[in-house]
Amino acid sequence: MSEVITEKEQATALMDKYVDLQRIKTAPDRDSEIEYQIRITKAKLEALGIVTEKLDK
Repeated sequence: MSEVITEKEQATALMDKYVDLQRIKTAPDRDSEIEYQIRITKAKLEALGIVTEKLDK
């Protein structure tokens, strides 16, 4: 069974991505902002049951 994402959900996901990129672009300390974004995204993925260990570099 495949899950279908609605157009509204796609738009919301893209808006979130855009905001994240803008935050990184304007952050006084980009490395810290990138690490923050990674932690938040990892927590969201893990909450959905997605293992992230193999994605880490």
